[in-house]
Amino acid sequence: MNLWQIIKMAFGALGSNKTRASLTLLAIVVGVFAVISASTAVRVIDNYFQNTMTLMGSDVINITTRPTVMTGHDQSHARRQPITFRHYEQLREMSELARAISPEVNLSSKRIYQGNSNTEPNVTVWGGNEYSLANNAYDIEEGRNFTRDDIEHARPYAIIGADIRSDLFSGSDPAGKRIRIDGQHYTVIGVVESKGSAFGQSLDNFVLLPYSRLASVYGRDHNINLQIRAPSVTLINETVDEATGLLRVIRQVPPDRGNDFEIETNESLRGIFDDFTGILYLFGFVVGGIALLGAGIGVMNIMLVSVTERTREIGIRKAVGANRKNITIQFMTEAIIVCQLGGLIGMFLGIAAGNILVVIMGTTFVLPVLSIVAGIAGMTLIGMIFGVYPAWKAARLDPIESLRFE
Repeated sequence: MNLWQIIKMAFGALGSNKTRASLTLLAIVVGVFAVISASTAVRVIDNYFQNTMTLMGSDVINITTRPTVMTGHDQSHARRQPITFRHYEQLREMSELARAISPEVNLSSKRIYQGNSNTEPNVTVWGGNEYSLANNAYDIEEGRNFTRDDIEHARPYAIIGADIRSDLFSGSDPAGKRIRIDGQHYTVIGVVESKGSAFGQSLDNFVLLPYSRLASVYGRDHNINLQIRAPSVTLINETVDEATGLLRVIRQVPPDRGNDFEIETNESLRGIFDDFTGILYLFGFVVGGIALLGAGIGVMNIMLVSVTERTREIGIRKAVGANRKNITIQFMTEAIIVCQLGGLIGMFLGIAAGNILVVIMGTTFVLPVLSIVAGIAGMTLIGMIFGVYPAWKAARLDPIESLRFE
């Protein structure tokens, strides 16, 4: 009997009891779906994270009062004193390694006015200095960046994102024109190149002001973030150590206490993300493993029932010369085909479900090749493990007794 005949017999066995076969296939589909959809979704999130992290250079250090990614229920950071403009100015004067330090303060969403036009009240007004754009991987498309004099003299200048340009200056050059924020007028000196969106938020819907001007209008007591650019990627650890020591001195942190601020780099955020994705992978494999165990038992059940229903057929095959090896291969092949059929359906659905995040997050399509290969191998292994006993039982049937079976 060739392979094609064995495959035809396998599908015939499935068709002889559609309800039982469907339930068995469903169990396999659910198990494979859980594993493949989880691995695909994690890969999509990982791609998105990698693309987003390129927005902050690998040599840039972020300093905040609270962690970017919150884990657990520790709320000790809520009692920390804010990082202020004074802290930034002291750090700027004392640091020897840092190539560029920029303060960052984001005001609550504002409405921006220009003549008779205005934006939605969702624009981020951002205070920074001449290094802020570079530290956040923005490039000037038109106009110019801030200068040191602009910052020191708190000039009423503004640099706008691409969204503001399209909302207020469609078809015209914004350079030199004035916008109004909370009754204050600012002259637009530059427009940055569009960067799209990240985590569902536009990266182009902002206005950047000199932090000194923002402080004079809104006060100097805001809690700010600091961004430090290391001289090179190889010196990032040394720059982190210097910044940590200086900030502890500036903020008067006692030697016996931990830092009252957070220092994050691409690598540290990557470690946190890897822990998170590891949990997702583990969850998917545990759920999928439990479902596949049940599916394997179902495969064994359907094959045992098939052996019972086809006892006479087995007797006839043995009577015309089939040996135990032939019978074993036939039933093992049938079990593997059942598993592979359910596995392929589960893989297709899992890949489709995992890539739904591509549409939501606006990232690239993911095809988890390793997971697919592992799935095919896993389904073959399950078919062999749970099909071996029914195949052995079929091969051991006595041909005389089998022929008498009704």
